[in-house]
Amino acid sequence: MAQVNAVPSPDLVLIYWSRNPLVSGSARRIVSARVIGSSEPCRRNLREGRLLSTALACLLDHDVGFEIVFSKRTTSISGYLLLQRHP
Repeated sequence: MAQVNAVPSPDLVLIYWSRNPLVSGSARRIVSARVIGSSEPCRRNLREGRLLSTALACLLDHDVGFEIVFSKRTTSISGYLLLQRHP
């Protein structure tokens, strides 16, 4: 009988971000983040209130291996990103 191997699933990170509407040019901050699989070693950067730029710098690092597969602004001060890392 042939051996069946499971196909490894990719890691996914969905981030919803927002800017402070009262401060022009304010930094984008994480409102919420959801992870399917693993986001290590960047998990601590995905907490509510943290800077989006810090989280992205970690996730997009070549050693970590995530890439942005979808990005959308929902309003002028908010949006979301979907990142994927292949096994």
